[in-house]
Amino acid sequence: MKATNMKKLSNQVCQVLVLGCVFFPIRICLGQELNNGTRPTPLTRPDLKQLIEDVKLRVPRIPLPELTAVDREKLGDQVDNYESRIRHHYLNGIEPNRSVVVPQTAPAARGPRSGQPAITSREQDPAYSLDSAFKVELFWIVSRVNNCQYCIGHQETKLLGAGRSEDQIASLDGDWSELEPAKQLAFAFARKFTYQPHLISDGDIVGLKAHYSDNQILEMILSMSGNNSINRWKEGIGVPQRKEEGGYSRLATLGQNGQGASESDPKLPRGTYLTPTSAAFAKKVSKVAVFSLDEKSGEPICLTQSKRPPLESRDLVEKMLSDCRTRKSRLGLVDEAQARRDIPGCASTEGALPNWVRLIANFPKGGASRFESFRAADEKGDLSPLFKARLNWILARQDRAWYALGLARTQLQGLGQTEEQIFALDGDWSPFSARDRALFQLACQLATSPVVLSDEEVKRGVQLAGPRDVVQTISYTTSRASFNRLTEAAGLPL
Repeated sequence: MKATNMKKLSNQVCQVLVLGCVFFPIRICLGQELNNGTRPTPLTRPDLKQLIEDVKLRVPRIPLPELTAVDREKLGDQVDNYESRIRHHYLNGIEPNRSVVVPQTAPAARGPRSGQPAITSREQDPAYSLDSAFKVELFWIVSRVNNCQYCIGHQETKLLGAGRSEDQIASLDGDWSELEPAKQLAFAFARKFTYQPHLISDGDIVGLKAHYSDNQILEMILSMSGNNSINRWKEGIGVPQRKEEGGYSRLATLGQNGQGASESDPKLPRGTYLTPTSAAFAKKVSKVAVFSLDEKSGEPICLTQSKRPPLESRDLVEKMLSDCRTRKSRLGLVDEAQARRDIPGCASTEGALPNWVRLIANFPKGGASRFESFRAADEKGDLSPLFKARLNWILARQDRAWYALGLARTQLQGLGQTEEQIFALDGDWSPFSARDRALFQLACQLATSPVVLSDEEVKRGVQLAGPRDVVQTISYTTSRASFNRLTEAAGLPL
């Protein structure tokens, strides 16, 4: 590549990495008590490993009822599994995160003795073409931005099993200078997609198209929207890490050309995330994590935070929705007749097929799974259609997801809501009950960034609405975080 092009690429990447391209001196954050029950954001690699390990001792956020004999029979060997019990007691058959590519979080399938990687997923599609380990790297970056320490740990063990070295994993935290341009742009896009979805532009997709096909970009977007969903589920309910996880506890599960780490190597550390860090990365502060600077010293601090701009005026919202009706999709849409054939669940849909269905139909198998996931989130559970529609509006406003906002408006109108009632959702929520206000606040925090949802906010939600409604609100919010990012990154027209 010519020097001028390399310089242009470097400038693009540095603009996306809003924290800049310099390393700051360390400011220790381990041991700091954040008074609102949020987890601190680790700045350096050793701090990150310690906090990942500490997730094993995390206190779950959602109270569980006493187990009955029927419960024990239904749960079987999952009777002591916190997530399984959450699903059993509170989700009424809703399956959170069914829409995601899950080899990264589901229990790892061991590769055959030949060393070939085994990949498990509910929606592996023959049309997928991106390397699985590359998508795990994207998942790592998404999780680092969201400060989902549970998920970061899982991706690290996956990558070690795929043959990535400790230094290669450490470099994901922002030292991308040795990577090929395609990866640099993809990683920068992953950070922006996760932290600032409202700033995704045509230029971001055009930049990716220089290195990836439309379907590969869509595959990235589908994968990362699912990653964002998983982060919010794990953080929302407060899932502790399994004690046996860490290091090379999962081997030969991913990799390029089947080259994973050897299961028979006794020297590989297992069952702990507290592995050695090389001197080159021991003191470097993340360029991927979201943190602030101390007002006096100018040094980075681990205070958990997220920043979104104030909501736009009603007039500007109307303009953005109008523009959304005439914009052109950034990625290709499947012909409606073909989409109906390839996505069985939508075959009987009356009227014009929504553009989001035509988008995911580019991957018939994965798209069908994604369709069923979104439909289940909308149709199943105990939350009322009006409450869900209100959440759709609130969360789409936070994400500046104009396509999703237009759909939410149509939903609310169909449920008898006036324009004044709809736009009142942008206000202080004082007309609503204490229960609804608590759930709105919980969902808004979780959707904006899972790192800012506190233990106290979840506890208050449980007190006012009960654990079932809190869990179902969290589950529904994870679905909308995925839908909003998917549809807005693709620039779908209403």
